[in-house]
Amino acid sequence: MDKKSHHRVLILGSGAAGLTAAIYAARADLAPVMIEGSQPGGQLTITTDVENYPGFPKGILGPELMEEFKKQAERFGTKMVFGDVTAVDLKKTPFEVTVGKDLYTCDALIVATGATAKLLGIPSEKLLMGYGVSACATCDGFFFKDKEVVVVGGGDTAMEEALFLTKFATKVTVVHRRNELRASKIMQDRAESNPKIAFLWDTVIDEILGDPKNGGVVGVKLKNVKSGSVQDFKTDGVFVAIGHEPNTKLFKGQLDMDEFGYLVTKSGSTATNIPGVFACGDVQDRVYRQAITAAGTGCMSAIDVERYLETLKHQH
Repeated sequence: MDKKSHHRVLILGSGAAGLTAAIYAARADLAPVMIEGSQPGGQLTITTDVENYPGFPKGILGPELMEEFKKQAERFGTKMVFGDVTAVDLKKTPFEVTVGKDLYTCDALIVATGATAKLLGIPSEKLLMGYGVSACATCDGFFFKDKEVVVVGGGDTAMEEALFLTKFATKVTVVHRRNELRASKIMQDRAESNPKIAFLWDTVIDEILGDPKNGGVVGVKLKNVKSGSVQDFKTDGVFVAIGHEPNTKLFKGQLDMDEFGYLVTKSGSTATNIPGVFACGDVQDRVYRQAITAAGTGCMSAIDVERYLETLKHQH
């Protein structure tokens, strides 16, 4: 180990949840240290325009919003550490967090490591992310007024996104690799009875067509998995709805998780099963997954930490 340092509060993750937790913890004089992770700013850095965050009537760019959060956290004394956490030991106190060659210990830990949208993994998807490719209909649906869009997926998330998009788009085509949906019966019925939604079965997207500098997505190359035939399909947007994965691998066997790997917090609190460890944002929320809800639970976790450290003080 190169160096070892002890802090009252460590925050893992620098998205809306982690940064809000940092603002509140820093204002409470807890001198928090934030481990930013390899994607500072979290999922909001891959969305272009954020138009539903209160206080920004004209909208704001995702990365810009996170930059503002960060400045505020630093202004009150949050120390930022760039790097990825490689190991955590929560079985003893103080808790141990390893970042590269450095060891950090803390009295209280806030886990705000977020979730990662599962993507198709094709180069054109990365290139056009934010330019017609999105992993969040509630974030970006509004930009597709009177346009035609494609939704990839066959679960509840995909049906929810498809239904939401019918408010704006003229046509929504669901592309699914199997010949039946995984979605719950009620969601299937809703989607199938909506006149704006069409289905393409046994089909995958081979490539997304378009240029980020020139209007973004213009179409997709579709491949039938049974016949192998490929066709060009005109569309203005591609919504990838094949699920999210919470970033919780580090905590396996230490923190309680649900069947999908999301951290479980106690009702009315951000407390996990280990006293002194708190979780906020998309790492523990598979329902709402919005910047504003992440920020809300980030605030809650900082208040929970403050109270927890207060009780510790009185025990000694």
